[in-house]
Amino acid sequence: MQAYILGVDIGTGSVKAVAVGLNGEAISSSQVYYPMLPLEPGYAEQDPELIWQGFLNCIREIVGRLGSSPQAVSLSSAMHSLILVDNYGKALTNMINWADTRSAMIAEQLRFSPKGKNLYEQTGTPVYSMSPLSKIIWFRENRKDLFSQTAKFISIKELIWFRLFGQFQVDHSIASATGLFDIVQFNWSQDAVNLAGIAAEKLSEPVSTSYMRRDAKAEILKLTGINEASYWVIGANDGCLANLGSGANQPGTAALTIGTSGAVRMASKQPLYNFKAMTFNYILDEKTYICGGAINNGGLILNWLLENFMSIKTVSAANYQQLFAAVETLLPGNNGLLFLPYLTGERTPLWDSNSCGVYFGIKTEHTQTNFLKAALDGVCYAIYSVLDAVVQSSGKIEEIRVSGGFTASRVWVQLMADITGKKLVVVQAEDASAIGAAYLAVQTGKFSGFSLKDQDQHKQIIQPDPEKHLVYSKYYELFVKLYENLKESMQHLAHLNSGQQ
Repeated sequence: MQAYILGVDIGTGSVKAVAVGLNGEAISSSQVYYPMLPLEPGYAEQDPELIWQGFLNCIREIVGRLGSSPQAVSLSSAMHSLILVDNYGKALTNMINWADTRSAMIAEQLRFSPKGKNLYEQTGTPVYSMSPLSKIIWFRENRKDLFSQTAKFISIKELIWFRLFGQFQVDHSIASATGLFDIVQFNWSQDAVNLAGIAAEKLSEPVSTSYMRRDAKAEILKLTGINEASYWVIGANDGCLANLGSGANQPGTAALTIGTSGAVRMASKQPLYNFKAMTFNYILDEKTYICGGAINNGGLILNWLLENFMSIKTVSAANYQQLFAAVETLLPGNNGLLFLPYLTGERTPLWDSNSCGVYFGIKTEHTQTNFLKAALDGVCYAIYSVLDAVVQSSGKIEEIRVSGGFTASRVWVQLMADITGKKLVVVQAEDASAIGAAYLAVQTGKFSGFSLKDQDQHKQIIQPDPEKHLVYSKYYELFVKLYENLKESMQHLAHLNSGQQ
């Protein structure tokens, strides 16, 4: 029986587990999907029970397939989720995820208040509707009944950890993305807690990302097939672990992930602040911050295109390939058609929940293919704007290590290289966050025999085309100006749509 570490990533759309063997190579994986709940606009909720069952099923499938228990199970999780629970860990609400914007006005007021800049620098978290801080204030102001019943304000990862061990604990990494945690002092920020209107006791006990234990409940061991000798490592957030899993932990190297959304991140020994663009600073471990920015609209733009422009209601991998094949031959500039991809508002560097999608430059000669190409370009331009914001604080970036669903498309990866003008390195075909969780466990030194593989061993390098980059750079300048020119109109439209004349 082969020894392995099991990395489990609790994502927005699915749970994915990856078994990593002694040499650091992925040997098996499992994935379980779950939906968003159909709610009113601005609300983004999911059923925590479906996520919990997905978590158990992924582990059980891997253990059953490999015929042995892992030396450790190490956890990764998406950030910014919030669940209100009672003293017994019973959920009083669904899981509210990062995309929920009901607290947008609260976050905007906080950001532009005298305390906004200090709050950002103390917590490292952008002051925006995604943050649990803003969400907690919303509940305090709008659902006083639930707010008063709540014993703990926790994330989905904390709920899962509580069900494993019966104790409310949170790793420094997830905590650092709440807007409530002091990323320099490594404890709950009293200023932020006061703004939320809660006591620090309403939050979980912060612990190191390498914190581990072996006292999981007997019924959990039975459900998953994990034995008593296996460790459970609390791990970190998915963004930080994607950097670790893709080897983007050296100066001048960044990580780029595009799934439903997207992010650019790089490792630093200290926080890298940019209040205007409000880049984030999250904790990987006691010596490493992961700094960068995220966009709302990544792969979801492709789903929108396929469903609404190509009338495909059940999207398959073949449909994605049809889209990429259709746009591959179009020239840079796309015959003057541009797209602002802000279908669900935008995070870095705009931080504008009211921003919206825009096609610009439409002429009679534009075809369906041009519209598809413009949207794909728009996602890449949005990533390029995040990269610009990160470089302002970090200095030059020579190489970008890429992961996420978009790496399956050679066309999309090459387009990203041409637009950014950067060398892209595709290192890991499996889920980088789950792999990173396994690597984090190995780095504790607790598990003998494991050696992290050389992540450059199977790398694929994509070089930008300098001539295409020059053309794309000119259109990128126009892309940036478009939002500035349309921002006021976007705000007006949002107020009209909400009934505020």
